Amino acid sequence: MTDPGGLRASDAEREAVVEQLRVASVEGRLTLAELTDRTEAAYSATTHAELALLTQDLPAGAAPAPAPAAASAPGPAGRKRRWFVGVMGDSKRRGTWRIDQELGAVAVMGDVVLDLREAEVRTDMVDIMAVSVMGDIKIIVPDGVNVDLDGMAVMGDKRVDVIQAAPGMNVPVVRVRAYAVMGDVKVIGDSQAQPVQRGFAAWREHWRRLHGEDWRALHRQMREETRELNRQVRGLGRLTRGEGSRDRWGY
Repeated sequence: MTDPGGLRASDAEREAVVEQLRVASVEGRLTLAELTDRTEAAYSATTHAELALLTQDLPAGAAPAPAPAAASAPGPAGRKRRWFVGVMGDSKRRGTWRIDQELGAVAVMGDVVLDLREAEVRTDMVDIMAVSVMGDIKIIVPDGVNVDLDGMAVMGDKRVDVIQAAPGMNVPVVRVRAYAVMGDVKVIGDSQAQPVQRGFAAWREHWRRLHGEDWRALHRQMREETRELNRQVRGLGRLTRGEGSRDRWGY
């Protein structure tokens, strides 16, 4: 009997998984980095089993939800932009945070850092307005997203240093409108920034892509190795205590 998990995946099935991942992200179940990692893995998957691994920790009913999510998308767009301002100082946003509206960054003789990698993105696209006047704005994104950078620079610089996805992939989009006057606006990817700690789900997929092993089997192996190491440490402790007693009494 043919293993269903070993059947070849079709393009339509890959796109369906990518859409399920996008909906899960809008619902707050995935960070931007996790969404990017899983989307890339979905497009490179060759079998049903590989696709199933990417969504096994998501609700089974997440796939049919795209229509309501798309219909409600215009709502957040009407909200006020959330601003991060550094005037002769620093403004930094890192770690886990929620993006459900457009963002703005202003640096006047100061620095602004927006790290989007661990953010929960509740919108279909991250929209950022960046204004730098004799300052520096750095936006950090996962490699694999598509970055749309426009605007102008006067005696300054605006640039993208991100490993972007191949054309035709439905990957997350980060749109930046940059205005730099004797300042810099930079959008950089993971490979150009300090690494962040990977979540367990992302690490599991990363390991599987590298080694082709099931994470449960790896977990069992690590658990057994830890137990064996503990047994050896306890045995060494008993042996050491026994030698100490012999030295004390002279036999």
